[in-house]
Amino acid sequence: MHGRIAAVVLLALPLSPVIGSGIPSTDKPAEPDKFFHEFVGLNDNQIREIREGKAIAKILDSPTADQVFVFGSVYINSTPERYLAFASDTDALRKLPSYIALRKFSDPPQLSDLTDFTMDEQDFKQLKNCKPGHCEVQLPTEAMEEFQRSVNWSAPDANDQANRLAQQMALQALLNYEQGGNTALGTYRDKNHPAVVAETFASLLSRSKALPVYLPELREYLLNYPKADSGNIQSEFYWEKVNFGLKPTLRMVQAIVYQGKSPERTVYAVAVKQLYASHYFESALDLTVCVKDDEHPAHPGFYLITMKGSQQAGLTGLKGGIVRKVAVDKTRSSLEKAVASIKQKLESQAQSSNPPR
Repeated sequence: MHGRIAAVVLLALPLSPVIGSGIPSTDKPAEPDKFFHEFVGLNDNQIREIREGKAIAKILDSPTADQVFVFGSVYINSTPERYLAFASDTDALRKLPSYIALRKFSDPPQLSDLTDFTMDEQDFKQLKNCKPGHCEVQLPTEAMEEFQRSVNWSAPDANDQANRLAQQMALQALLNYEQGGNTALGTYRDKNHPAVVAETFASLLSRSKALPVYLPELREYLLNYPKADSGNIQSEFYWEKVNFGLKPTLRMVQAIVYQGKSPERTVYAVAVKQLYASHYFESALDLTVCVKDDEHPAHPGFYLITMKGSQQAGLTGLKGGIVRKVAVDKTRSSLEKAVASIKQKLESQAQSSNPPR
């Protein structure tokens, strides 16, 4: 989805303007100002700039160095429904410079969906010697052992063998997730510190203490899929090959569109949950919420608010600290440009569909 054009991918937030239980008390800041002040730490000038149409992005504090959280927001003179359609347009996403390949999975997923799910030459060379704790590709131990056992690395078609096996593994991993949820995501053993994907994802989700209060159905779905209620949720899976960092990265993600209802208003949210990444991201979640402008009901505008969080390898220690600073600076700048681009595109659509008389 388009909110993911930043180099690092996301986390969750409290938004009572979308799902509030009534008119805010007059002695407290109205939403989303309260959220901007108390959760994000924006000052009055920054909030005013957002309201006036300027894109703002900010890196948020994280409990550990290997976790990155970034906030972005902009006011858009359009409608949440237009954003949901925009965010679900994988054809447009495929055209972005950072995307090498992208494909939506069939329902149910098929091996043919993964035809172009292929490793580059560098990954192929590294995979030949992968061992638990010593591998540049993020994989569970059993996957490393399967590559060593099943691929004839000296054969002329060794690369094709490895890619076919990777495609079979990717399909099986997705089918396992559809049956077993987060616990089926496995453990990466590419570095000295194994990463249990379900645990790292739960840690990211816990970063937003307000999510259970404001978006309880969505939080429950993210944590307890496939057992959670999906009555207000549309979900689909796709894989992508992106070049956000130093090397191309294969990822599989679950894209979730949530339209819940409260007595007052409709809730609009889009979440992108990473299921697998061959590099960098041990876990990642991207949540975007559309907050209608209740102060000006005659206008169709809304606040686009995005929180992105990820847990990444290689951001700790002396060298990792330097890498982290560069990464988060680029992430903040990239997200600011991304939300500004979304504003421009949605407002252009609105103008073309409502030409002046």
